Amino acid sequence: MNIITKKIDMGNGSIVTIETGKLAKQADGSAVVRMNDTMLLATVCAKKEAGENVDFMPLTVDYQEKYAAMGRFPGGFFKREAKPSEHEILIARLVDRALRPLFPDNFHAEVQVQITLISGDKNTMPDQLAALAAASALAVSDIPFNGPVSEVRVSYLNGEYVINTPLPEVEKADLDLIVAATEENIMMVEGEMKEVSEEVMLNALKAAHDAIKLQCRAIAELTIEAGKTEKREYCHEINDEELRQKINDTCYQKCYDFAKQGIANKHMREEGFEAIKKEFIEANYTEETLTDDIQFMIDRYYHDTEKEAMRDMVLNERTRLDGRQLDEIRPIWIETDYLPSAHGSAIFTRGETQSLSTCTLGTKLDEQVIDGAVIEGTRRFLLHYNFPAFATGEVKGNRGLSRREVGHGHLAWRAIKEVLPTEEECPYTIRLVSDILESNGSSSMATVCAGCLALMDAGVKIRKPVAGIAMGLISKGDKWAVLSDILGDEDHLGDMDFKVTGTTDGITACQMDIKVDGLSYDVLAKALEQARQGRLHILGKYEEVITAPREDYKPFVPRIVQFTIPKEFIGAVIGKGGEVIQKIQRETGSTITIEEDGDLGRIDVASPDKESIDAAIKWIKDIATVPEVGQVYDAKVVSIVEFGAFLEFLPGKEGLMHISEYDWARTETLEGKVNVGDMIQVKIIAIDEKSGKLKLSRRAMLPKPEGYVEEAPRPRGPRHEGGDRGPRGPRREGGDRGPRHDGERRSNRDDHRRQ
Repeated sequence: MNIITKKIDMGNGSIVTIETGKLAKQADGSAVVRMNDTMLLATVCAKKEAGENVDFMPLTVDYQEKYAAMGRFPGGFFKREAKPSEHEILIARLVDRALRPLFPDNFHAEVQVQITLISGDKNTMPDQLAALAAASALAVSDIPFNGPVSEVRVSYLNGEYVINTPLPEVEKADLDLIVAATEENIMMVEGEMKEVSEEVMLNALKAAHDAIKLQCRAIAELTIEAGKTEKREYCHEINDEELRQKINDTCYQKCYDFAKQGIANKHMREEGFEAIKKEFIEANYTEETLTDDIQFMIDRYYHDTEKEAMRDMVLNERTRLDGRQLDEIRPIWIETDYLPSAHGSAIFTRGETQSLSTCTLGTKLDEQVIDGAVIEGTRRFLLHYNFPAFATGEVKGNRGLSRREVGHGHLAWRAIKEVLPTEEECPYTIRLVSDILESNGSSSMATVCAGCLALMDAGVKIRKPVAGIAMGLISKGDKWAVLSDILGDEDHLGDMDFKVTGTTDGITACQMDIKVDGLSYDVLAKALEQARQGRLHILGKYEEVITAPREDYKPFVPRIVQFTIPKEFIGAVIGKGGEVIQKIQRETGSTITIEEDGDLGRIDVASPDKESIDAAIKWIKDIATVPEVGQVYDAKVVSIVEFGAFLEFLPGKEGLMHISEYDWARTETLEGKVNVGDMIQVKIIAIDEKSGKLKLSRRAMLPKPEGYVEEAPRPRGPRHEGGDRGPRGPRREGGDRGPRHDGERRSNRDDHRRQ
């Protein structure tokens, strides 16, 4: 067994180790990457030949976190790992976007990369090592790949750039990016920021690239030591160079001239370019001579010609496919409060891209529970992105959530979460849903804009509005053009897709994919500045429609009141088996959630009805009240005894009103004067220091008769609770003796209540 190990000193006291030759040796390539106690196993396998007439890279990247890696059981009924979570899908996408551009253009064999977390710790995030593990597995295989490539996390923390930041520090950072790069070029960037400047972001990219270079060199050495410098031979394309040249000679100028017309309508452009191809086919082939293989090659060669013509047109004419200038934003129209029953809604349309977004406000019970192998907890802000087929005029079955939808939704979530109010300022769980109704590029950025507007329409007091814009790049030789607010065609045909979101004061999130070698930092700086100007333009469009969040929520939005009680009363509010809290909710029509917060219990009471909220709050506060002498209550008669009555003056709290405290006049019996269930206003006149039993008085609430003289004490008999004596009877719970009365309760609960 030939085991090869490489160690990389990342310079901040952390060592990254790559090992190959020990595990999964029947895969085309495998490697284990370790940092601290976090270990990832990556494997890669490729088919020997491509499928028939395949002209794309069929790459699949899967990432899975084993619960055993963290010493935990999976949740759910089956207690085993199930389909990938959104967290796992997002990490797989990071790796996919780093690897995909580096396979040879004409290599079309199916490739599968699988990355598994086999050991983990609470401080070392596996996402920052996943691409390194995958690239290492490719490096020790014979699969053609133009690597090495790797990824790192970079954070801007306390004025310094930190590589592979420990998890506890990530939340404190002003910038958190995952950056992928080869030794020469940055390939992919994704992350979030706390309104940082463009300069801070550029410097973060440089710091990340310096660290990635160390990893790329280690991977290159690993390839040599494993003896995998020679990759497999392959031939996945059948080409006809004469046909390629003929299509280029015939169609290039026609495509160039058509692109120069600047047609804004996507379908009209598509039909125009398709007509040029159809004209070529009709001029050179009949139904009999046009075979499937020839049609496949014509489609491929014409696509290349169309792409080259459009790119050259932009670089030479400095105008766009839809007639815009390079930095011009498509026309924008906005409407808020479009849906009458939604808590908040907005339509954001930019050119031929449209998002209808809704905001829903819920209680703490609506929070999302995160139960991953590494990450656990709850999330009070959710954002979901939906992309139906009709948005592009296509016919496709609904096959569930796609990885693209997960990725775009997460980017928009990152963009907006930085400006949300705190839980104390806004105790709601917030859900945004973006339904893309039209799409011609930048639908994720339309989601950011529509989502922000929906929040404002709902009355959520965001700190600042956020907008997003997608930037593109076309380059050839020493010519290049940065494009603002790119179309779908410009994304597909261009060299960069750079999405940037932010406020007037800085960047909150970004996502970048670069498809060209040698992109300089000057070009990135130009793209960031152009994005800032575009962002300010879009924010100005907001002002024309809505200048600030609503002053108040809409009438049908559930109101939530948040308050605290001493922690020791939480049990009393909940009751045995939830009996008390369920009763409060049932009788008041409210929704109540309770959680511990240090020495306090934090309580949220929600209901569309203010009276329901007030009733529930009073009930809970009464339970949590500590009685004091002199306090006055409206009390309910719960039982009547010979020497007085027991009254419930607060939920779960009872006291004795002795018969002598009923009235200033002598009272021989309470029969006929009060009944069980009656309400009587009483005052607490004494609290026994030892037992905590409470003495209540009705007469203390009545005016004292003029000339009143206190009567002499009654003859002493056996002592009753309350101080009187009478005929001795069986001892009662609580120390009293006498015959049991029908209205009298005898239980531990009563004894507790009397306290």
